[in-house]
Amino acid sequence: MERLSALYATALFELALERDAVDDFLSQATLVHEMLQDAQVRSVLVHPHIQGAEKREFFKKSFGEYLHGDMLGFLFLVTEKNREAFLIPALAAFIGMVERYLKKVTAEVSFATELDDKQIAEMKQMLSGKLGKTVEVSLKVDPSVIGGPYIYVDGYYLDWTVKKRLRDLTVHMKEGCSA
Repeated sequence: MERLSALYATALFELALERDAVDDFLSQATLVHEMLQDAQVRSVLVHPHIQGAEKREFFKKSFGEYLHGDMLGFLFLVTEKNREAFLIPALAAFIGMVERYLKKVTAEVSFATELDDKQIAEMKQMLSGKLGKTVEVSLKVDPSVIGGPYIYVDGYYLDWTVKKRLRDLTVHMKEGCSA
């Protein structure tokens, strides 16, 4: 399944490059990928008794005015070949390819409280400078971290939370007491 998804993603990426529309393809693929995360939509997409023509009509009605003809054609091709189960992984792989190509990453950031726009902009700037890439921030409020950020970005994580510091202190104290 992974290999076929990668083939579809690569073909879509090459088409985006050929059309010089990488950013447009990325935003459109992201839109479709997010919509397909809905369980009901996914169940319609992979349902064996719903014909390909009905699925294509679903795509046309749902996305027709938002998608470039090539992206819509890609969705039609997948349904025509009865490969709907590969669509979500293929779109995810495509999004990853484009983000690497554009040197974009998404940082998943957890804080105990909500950040304002200025703080988010400063975090983006700091991370972009450190990574040499454009960084988008996906913010999650998690009161259990007590304070400080937890950041997962580009395969790395930074844990500067009070929760981790307390945990490290507890371990250090236990090791010191047992020595």
